[in-house]
Amino acid sequence: MDKKVKEQILKIRATGSTNMFDVPRVQRMAFESDFYELVCFLDEYRKEYVQFILTGEE
Repeated sequence: MDKKVKEQILKIRATGSTNMFDVPRVQRMAFESDFYELVCFLDEYRKEYVQFILTGEE
């Protein structure tokens, strides 16, 4: 996970608007925020995303 994707995840989380395990909702919020790198990351690396949410490890 690169720095830009991590920052985008943290920005979505900071809104408090969704459960971060609701991946379709996170992806929709990312798209609406023009976080296209995160949208693609969630399509390709969902396991790594969930691991980051659970543990904070990249």
